[in-house]
Amino acid sequence: MIIWGHMQAVLLRQRGGMLGWVPVCLAIGIGAYFSLKSEPGILTFAACVMAAIALVPVARFVTEALAPFPIAIALCLVGFTLAGLRAHSVAEPVLGWRYYGAVEGRVIAMDRSQSDALRLTLDQVRLDRVPHVRTPERVRISLHGKGAAGIAPEPGLRVMTTAHLSPPSGPVEPGGFDFQRHAFFAKLGAVGYTRVPLMGAAEAREGHAGLLVFRLRMAASAHIQNRLPGDTGGFAAAITTGDRSAISQQALDALRASNLAHLLAISGLHMGLLTAVVFGALRLILAAHPYTSVRWPTKAIAAVGALIAAAGYLALSGGNVATQRAFIMVAVALAALLIGRRALSLRAVAVAAIIVLVLRPEALMGPGFQMSFAATTALVAVFGWIRDMEQNLVPRWAKPFVATFISSAVAGIATAPIAAAHFNAIAHYGLIANLLSVPLMGVLVIPAAVLALVLAPLGLDWIALWAMGLGLDWILGVAHFVAGLENARRYVPGPGPWVLPLLGLGFLTLILWQGRLRWIGVAAMGLSMALWQGATRPDVLISDTGTLVGVMTSQGRALSKEKGAGFVARNWLENDGSGDTQAWAAKRWQMGEIVHLSGKRAVSKFAGCNADQIVVASAPAEALRAQGCLLFDPRILKQTGSVALDKTPEGWRITTARDQAGERLWTAWPKATAAPDQYVRIKPTKRP
Repeated sequence: MIIWGHMQAVLLRQRGGMLGWVPVCLAIGIGAYFSLKSEPGILTFAACVMAAIALVPVARFVTEALAPFPIAIALCLVGFTLAGLRAHSVAEPVLGWRYYGAVEGRVIAMDRSQSDALRLTLDQVRLDRVPHVRTPERVRISLHGKGAAGIAPEPGLRVMTTAHLSPPSGPVEPGGFDFQRHAFFAKLGAVGYTRVPLMGAAEAREGHAGLLVFRLRMAASAHIQNRLPGDTGGFAAAITTGDRSAISQQALDALRASNLAHLLAISGLHMGLLTAVVFGALRLILAAHPYTSVRWPTKAIAAVGALIAAAGYLALSGGNVATQRAFIMVAVALAALLIGRRALSLRAVAVAAIIVLVLRPEALMGPGFQMSFAATTALVAVFGWIRDMEQNLVPRWAKPFVATFISSAVAGIATAPIAAAHFNAIAHYGLIANLLSVPLMGVLVIPAAVLALVLAPLGLDWIALWAMGLGLDWILGVAHFVAGLENARRYVPGPGPWVLPLLGLGFLTLILWQGRLRWIGVAAMGLSMALWQGATRPDVLISDTGTLVGVMTSQGRALSKEKGAGFVARNWLENDGSGDTQAWAAKRWQMGEIVHLSGKRAVSKFAGCNADQIVVASAPAEALRAQGCLLFDPRILKQTGSVALDKTPEGWRITTARDQAGERLWTAWPKATAAPDQYVRIKPTKRP
């Protein structure tokens, strides 16, 4: 009885912070939906809704200490249902085969691929001899070779070309980043490239508001790049309009190696700085006149003006998911100011997270959501603890410098494990680079951007852009300097599937729980790090097209080709925690137990295989099927996706991307057409 009384006291102590657990419960339900191996049916969703409704009144019939538990379960069920509804609402046709032919569509987005090629996203797509019901709503095409020699693409312009298209590819390895799922929620039904010039099919016409904003964005980007040439202009365009097409790959690599790449993304930092500048300027202007300072609600007016500026920035920047998330957080903070509440609190962060998860449940699975809310939650919690201390530990003049150091350190520590898990890299000098760069964003770059917008109608924006360029030149200089330091970046192997969920739950327990039991969160975070350290990498990896094979050796992974399938090779090596190049890894390759046949000629010249060999072919190898070896060719790989093999005392344990991804709305696996005995070979076996 004494124990139960103590437990009740502990649970009742949490009443003031229950709102913070609402997005956590929603996230658990959303994560459960995305972790399933098969798509739930309508009866499952109906059962979840009815169970959630039934659990709400249960909270009234249990003790006050236990009342949150049925509500928490109901919220988990709501999160599960929201994720399913969102997935079904965005479902669009996906190209089910490789296509080569005429492609026509309207330009709705422009960016650059990882190979630094201009890339167009088209809607209102028409494909030659493909019925409308099977035509993707959107396709994305990279312009290679002489593709740029045609007409210049413009927002809203209807273009046509001859292109290679294919369905969005699955994970480069089982359990890896699922581009199919990412493309599904972006309504992207095919990706590809063209090597022939673009032709205009119709002039750009007035369209919906989003298209008009896109034209404005690109016009502003072009104007900025005319004023600020090179990477400086590309950087300025990226942080003002969201257009990254003008910044070089070299500059991008330097920003990533120095942990400054987050400055390119229009996220919480930029939105917060912009609204802070506008809020402060408006309040200062209103306070400068005796009439307005005394008779007008200057704080509320400044908050409304800052909110309008944030909404304009959201539209001008393209309104991607990261910017939408940042806008919601800023809007919640400004709304709190308007009603007389504390702007920066864990409740405000929780409300913003709830709104994002309800509107875009899939955002939970991306690094942007995880990193931004981890940084914001940590910053609010740490500065809240400092405020509660009520001690002036530093002189007043030093507080801005100390606050900058603390914010950079806390945000860096909170996001470092997430960034390492998603991008397999740790920037050793990232804190130094951020301390040298982030303050300049607040005191020079963002204020200059706001001033440039104000001066643009007068034709004097060049003054502000010149000042903005000085700040961006400094940041780029810091990035290149830090990236050039020895051991500036270290690669780490990818974690297992439970590492990030356990890490996040431990972090949130530490922040949200009231009382000594919060330290259980530290134990959970420590356990997640231990699981990460114990993670193992596959002995053999096979790409989903059979064009590349990677075998783990004592010196690192050996790759079967020094060129081709560069994206796959880079991801494999980074997931291994290796910084080697594909060409260097290819030097380790030796044909032996694993045989790779690249192209039809190699398949035709291959003498034969034995039962101890595994043969991977990038072209059909029908003649090898009856020779006793384990064969992976396009016919098999189309059904399995990428493959991972691990050698055990019982033989090869085989895991496929299909095993990991399951049968979901965004996966379009073909039915098995191989002979049963051949197909059974590639099903995973149990661990010894």
